[in-house]
Amino acid sequence: MTRSVRRTRRTRLMLRVTGASAAALLALSACSSSDSDSSGSDAAPAASGSPEISGNVTVFAAASLKESFEELGKRFEQEHPGTKVTFSFGGSDSLAASITGGAPADVFAAASPKTMKIVTDAGDASGTPATFVRNQLEIATLPGNPDRIDSLKDLTGSGLKVVLCDQEVPCGAAARKALDASGLKLTPVSYEQDVKAALTKVELKEADAALVYRTDVRAAGDKVAGVEFPESADAVNDYPITLLKEADNAEAAKAFIALVQSADGQKVLTGAGFLKP
Repeated sequence: MTRSVRRTRRTRLMLRVTGASAAALLALSACSSSDSDSSGSDAAPAASGSPEISGNVTVFAAASLKESFEELGKRFEQEHPGTKVTFSFGGSDSLAASITGGAPADVFAAASPKTMKIVTDAGDASGTPATFVRNQLEIATLPGNPDRIDSLKDLTGSGLKVVLCDQEVPCGAAARKALDASGLKLTPVSYEQDVKAALTKVELKEADAALVYRTDVRAAGDKVAGVEFPESADAVNDYPITLLKEADNAEAAKAFIALVQSADGQKVLTGAGFLKP
């Protein structure tokens, strides 16, 4: 082998070694950079999530929602330890007047769009109210229906003591709509300020019958009997719910509204007799 050939091979070998060394150095550099970046990433603070739900939530709600909302309130408190849901139930018109008058509340759930409009017109609602359930009227009679009331027309019979909700209250407005649709005239022995008060008259046997919601008949159990009537289809009430603009605990209020609108919330409400929106 000539000297020149050996020199050429040696030169090629040196180039290969040099290239391999350079590649190794680059790989080490890359690893070092990656480790440094990884270490920096681990040290960086985690992105903040949604605000923690805690504190008190005040809910103003139509009287007919009492049993369902109280159940949902307990569920909400269990799902969010450290929260407390306080309810104020009553006639939707009275609740709306209280809200526009400055009463502190986070959520308003009304039994009709008309009573919700009182709050939205005053600018006290945050955003657009959403319908979450519907409700339909039913005749509540004494247990066993001793007067054999089978229709809306039967309520106009002489000698029967019938109670209605005040016409300013959603259940009263719905009763008036159903009576108008049937062409019947009815003179009640009293007008009550909310549906629970009307139902109580029958439960205490101070009245023979009352026009209330089907949900209230179901909630009363064996204290009353329920009679369906076709004219009730002409007076179905939509129930809207909204976050209030002056809410002290907006995040918790939003979470409660979300529960009401969720599949679990809807299951509780439809189980009580409410209709899906």
